[in-house]
Amino acid sequence: MSLLESPSDAQSQHRRLLLWVGLTALVLLSIVLWLAFRFHPEKQAAEKFFDALVAGDTARAYQLWKPGASYKMADFLADWGPNGYYGPVKSYHIKSAGYPRGGKNPSGVLVTVEISPFSPFLPPEDVEKSRKTKVVTIWVETKDKSFSFPP
Repeated sequence: MSLLESPSDAQSQHRRLLLWVGLTALVLLSIVLWLAFRFHPEKQAAEKFFDALVAGDTARAYQLWKPGASYKMADFLADWGPNGYYGPVKSYHIKSAGYPRGGKNPSGVLVTVEISPFSPFLPPEDVEKSRKTKVVTIWVETKDKSFSFPP
């Protein structure tokens, strides 16, 4: 075959097949990455909030919560403080994040977190202490990463 001759049909079919396989792999990889990281900013905001609680910095956690006028620091401490309903928070594990079911174009994300009064986070085999682990779902607004309890 000389330089002026066109490639054989087998070579062109092989190239076409490789192109389609490559494009399909790229699309599938893009979908997998999107599914894996679509709630990453909200999870990161939740991590910062719970890291502040674990460190005992309730003032910083309250600031990250970005409360409305009706949710005072005393209310926050009654929920998240060392003697609060969810406290003390010594360790946590983010279980999941997602949109609420049936919600049309939601403005935020539900983040479900296991919180424990023990550090480090306990394995499920430690039944006695694991009973004190609580599961809480918080609402994280997408636009400003403010927190609230789910609507």
